[in-house]
Amino acid sequence: MEILWLIVVGAIVGAIARFLIPGRDPMGIVATIVLGIIGSFLGGFLASLIADGEFVLRTAGWIGSILGAIVALLIYRAVQGRRTT
Repeated sequence: MEILWLIVVGAIVGAIARFLIPGRDPMGIVATIVLGIIGSFLGGFLASLIADGEFVLRTAGWIGSILGAIVALLIYRAVQGRRTT
């Protein structure tokens, strides 16, 4: 059940991140879900570094997940930009 919940949250978070950052992203629903899941773990990791100062990989809440997904999307665009040029 947790995996299903992670997929649903990943889809919602990934879609919100893609909506908040303007520009064209040629990614489908699976890539959007993966973006949201990566964002959730990235947000949780950054929050653990800031709050505890420890290296802990965990999921974040909604806001942390969205912020993490935005960071992941910006990194993805930077890597994609270098690849096409």
